[in-house]
Amino acid sequence: MALVETKRKIKKIFTSFRIILFIIFLLFAFVAVHPSPWNKGVAIRSIEPNSSAYLAGIKSPEKGSAPMSREIIKSINKVNIENLADYYSSISDLRVNKSIQLKTNKGLYRLTVKEKTKEITLNETIEKIITEIIQANETINGTNVLVNKTISSKIIVNKTEIISLGAEDIGIDVYPAPTSNLRKGLDLEGGVRILLQPEEKLSKADVDLLKESMEERLNIYGLSDIVIRSAEGLPPPLGKGEQYILVEIPGGNEKDVRSLKEQGKFEAKIGNDTVFAGGKKDITYVCRSADCSGIDPLYGCSAASGQYLCRFRFSITLSKEAAQRQADLTKVLDIVTEGEQRYLSEKLILFLDNKGVDELNIGSELKGKAETDIQISGAGMGLTQQEAVTNSLKNMKKLQTILITGSLPVKLEIVKIDTISPALGEEFIKNAIFIGLLAFIAVIAIIFIRYRKIQILIPMLVISSSEIFILLGFAALINWNLDIAAIAGIIIAVGTGVNDQIVITDETLRGEAAGVFNWKERIKRAFAIIATSYATITVAMLPLFFAGAGLLKGFALTTIIGLLIGILITRPAFGIMIEILSKE
Repeated sequence: MALVETKRKIKKIFTSFRIILFIIFLLFAFVAVHPSPWNKGVAIRSIEPNSSAYLAGIKSPEKGSAPMSREIIKSINKVNIENLADYYSSISDLRVNKSIQLKTNKGLYRLTVKEKTKEITLNETIEKIITEIIQANETINGTNVLVNKTISSKIIVNKTEIISLGAEDIGIDVYPAPTSNLRKGLDLEGGVRILLQPEEKLSKADVDLLKESMEERLNIYGLSDIVIRSAEGLPPPLGKGEQYILVEIPGGNEKDVRSLKEQGKFEAKIGNDTVFAGGKKDITYVCRSADCSGIDPLYGCSAASGQYLCRFRFSITLSKEAAQRQADLTKVLDIVTEGEQRYLSEKLILFLDNKGVDELNIGSELKGKAETDIQISGAGMGLTQQEAVTNSLKNMKKLQTILITGSLPVKLEIVKIDTISPALGEEFIKNAIFIGLLAFIAVIAIIFIRYRKIQILIPMLVISSSEIFILLGFAALINWNLDIAAIAGIIIAVGTGVNDQIVITDETLRGEAAGVFNWKERIKRAFAIIATSYATITVAMLPLFFAGAGLLKGFALTTIIGLLIGILITRPAFGIMIEILSKE
């Protein structure tokens, strides 16, 4: 009889709407986290531009891509790669022009090791011999004559030579293959955090432009998973209201961010001659509005070879001096024809911090003309027209950003640099898991001593564990980095959850002891207490969220989201479980 009653209660639990909703969120969290503890190999963090790997076609992961979607190196020269030690052992004997077969979970690549060279300047002493025609002091037949005289002298000149430094690194930055889609912040992953302060107060639009510019520059350097936040100090009278930019690069090093303090250098060249440089001196305006930028209406999109190609265009305005330089440099160029298009024989090459980032054809109509308003064009491709449009506009935005941000809007001063060791993060994770298990066991013991009912203990354990998992699924879904602040927020949310479950349990059991058998009234009273608690904590967290400091914002956001998941999903599910299991 007892077995039949237990089956009936279990069936009633799993057919409840709140339990079904709870299970659906659990499944979504599982898909978002994508746990794969058996994953082996090393994942590609970034690819150095113009390296052997870059030339072989290996790409850096796209910004915002899920960790489990990253390209993972499985073998090198048919030797299996299971960890970092295997990877570094396989590339330890690099030689110039050596061929490497590299297999990943996405393809097979053949790399040729490049020679690492360095350009040096040597001082060289040479003998300079000059023959001059001079007026001699002696006379021949009473007449002064011009004679040749040879003068020899030694001078020092600078001579440039390129020397070999041996085999170049293949240009791949790797880390252990991820085992889930959870992103670890600096505190857990290791890396570098830099706090920058603008020299002058910036508007919100300028701050957004500055963040976009810095992100573009770091992406050009082959870095990914960059976190850039704006932060502000406390306003008067408690503080000065300083403005800061916080940059975090998991797995990065101090060298990666040192260049951020410089405003940078953007140049557009024809051959070796600079036409214009970034900043207001040469580029007075870059159009980003719909009336003068977007998909080119003259060309639009076209399909060829199973792919779509869409062309974009936008206008920029040069200073008169830059326009004249362009006229002087283009008037000597030839005109070439490609299909129906006529271009000049040299391209306009864009350089950011001395690195080539794009090449543009110059229309034949600009030959020898000092035009201040010119059109910049390009294209994007995709398997569908919508994808081609999206890629085209993405390429346009990138190019606009480069033109604007060759020089950052303002100079930045480095306030503080923190370098965090990955070993410290691993040790913290181990300690956190150990302490978490001890706390979990302690909670189980206290709850069992308090209620001495297995039908109360099991739902509490299930709900508390599921609450953590759903919160981690949400973090994976929105690409939120888990750091110490986020973990503190999770602990607060789970602790509050256990407290709320005790409130629900006490209210229902107290009502039963007092002879109040209206279960809906008991649950309603319990949730009134829980809702008040949630509102109080959320109000307390909001100032931390809007304060602007990155760590405080992470703590506040995790806490608020965790409590919201609890009050909307897990607490109602627990209430149903207690109601069904406690009824006699």
